[in-house]
Amino acid sequence: MKNASEAPEGIARPMTVRPKRAMLLAAGLGLRMRPLTATTPKPLVRLAGKPLLDYVLDRLAAAGVETVVVNVHYLPKQIIEHVKARRAPRIVISDESAELLDTGGGVARALPQLGGEPFYIVNADSISLPGGGANLARMAAMFDPARMDSLMLLATAASSLGYHGNGDFHMGPDGLLKRRREREVTPFAFTGTSLAHPRMFQGAPKGKFSLNALWDRAIEAGRLFGVRQDGLWMHIGSPDALTEAEQLLASGESYF
Repeated sequence: MKNASEAPEGIARPMTVRPKRAMLLAAGLGLRMRPLTATTPKPLVRLAGKPLLDYVLDRLAAAGVETVVVNVHYLPKQIIEHVKARRAPRIVISDESAELLDTGGGVARALPQLGGEPFYIVNADSISLPGGGANLARMAAMFDPARMDSLMLLATAASSLGYHGNGDFHMGPDGLLKRRREREVTPFAFTGTSLAHPRMFQGAPKGKFSLNALWDRAIEAGRLFGVRQDGLWMHIGSPDALTEAEQLLASGESYF
């Protein structure tokens, strides 16, 4: 197996892109995190005393991201008030209180604030250990706008916490991705972090839609790529996963 810090074979190293903007998907209802989300939006649920949202924002700031668009829907005022205290990165709120637009619709609505250069898309419950922006910087170094519409950060079951599926993608030696077929098993799971070129949204559906529609289109065009992440990925999608993560951090491992 190629060292995780190396670029997949065949992916050239073009001039490094330096994404200055990101989309943080924080508008979900958090139903699988009940009862913790009965009165608190999932992004503000605390892991080791720190809101999940701040882990993600700190990681983006460490990678040099200057502006983050945060979409809100469920209990939005709590998130809006919380991010007011942050000095970096600069936060722009995309208010979906009237209608939850799903992942694709949420990003599409925020495109005017995300600009014309490649930008990160990150889930609010996607936590990487160790912290910081190392994986994001690796993604920027490997992103080739001429060949890629999106570059996904992928983890294996052995380097994941809170993920119990059969994988999401097959990844070729050059990093090219294909969907896992039904009843197949693949080692690579999507971590909820990607780097996208705005062109991926050309001709996108209007209103509510999933990013999966655009990723499938990129797969058909041979423009969806992946890179394996360094370190541990934690998907904090349920109270059990939160408890497991708390126990891991309390064990004394020097992740932060």
